[in-house]
Amino acid sequence: MEQSSSEKQLRIRKQFDSFCKTLLKNEMIDYERARSYRQKHEVSFSELTQEELSRLNTEDDYIAESEVFRVLDYDSEVKDELISEALKYLPEKKWNVILLSFFLDMTDTEIAKHMNLVRSTIHHHRVSSLQTLKKIMEGIRNGEIK
Repeated sequence: MEQSSSEKQLRIRKQFDSFCKTLLKNEMIDYERARSYRQKHEVSFSELTQEELSRLNTEDDYIAESEVFRVLDYDSEVKDELISEALKYLPEKKWNVILLSFFLDMTDTEIAKHMNLVRSTIHHHRVSSLQTLKKIMEGIRNGEIK
């Protein structure tokens, strides 16, 4: 026995109605789940304490606030003003060794290869340069060197 055309239309409408209700119910469940997650994990800026706000701070570093030294085709950025000022008092060969060693993380062997020197010479330059830098920096701090 075949259904009449009006019965078919009624059955299709009921199926569509049921589908729409299920869809809306599931959308509501998804919305509530997302809202609950946001309530647990998100905080309004106005609700943060001053300490929490200060932890969100960040400062930009600009090249203008640092000095760039050119060492054997490498640019080495020195951010500390005292160190960059003290490096200027060293002979070029010695500040090359310091910059390559500490700012570009090269080993004595690598530096020796780049500068065509013996590794022990690089070691000597690095040790004596650090001692000299320390004296220069103390002199700058004390106002003895300008």
